[in-house]
Amino acid sequence: MTGLKFDEKGLVPAVVQHADTGEVLMVAYMNPEALQLTLTSGDAWFYSRSRRELWHKGETSGNFIRVREVWIDCDRDTVLVKALPEGPVCHTGNRTCFFQQLTQEA
Repeated sequence: MTGLKFDEKGLVPAVVQHADTGEVLMVAYMNPEALQLTLTSGDAWFYSRSRRELWHKGETSGNFIRVREVWIDCDRDTVLVKALPEGPVCHTGNRTCFFQQLTQEA
């Protein structure tokens, strides 16, 4: 985590990508503790901005995200989590949070 640039609230965006298919599954935020737990536990942990607390993805739903690799971008201000989901990732029950195409009419 040395050199990772957290924002003024102590967070970095975390893009979660399916380790096998490359599909983008979700975007959330991590604070240093969530990132450390993710690296050491092998499960994805995030920081909930609305609840202001750590969030172990799958703890309630059973749809855990099993982490394979964690990468940082060239600016060192975003992380990419390559993982295998155990069930749907989106809270709506969809496989991915990115299931709605934006059009000019929307």
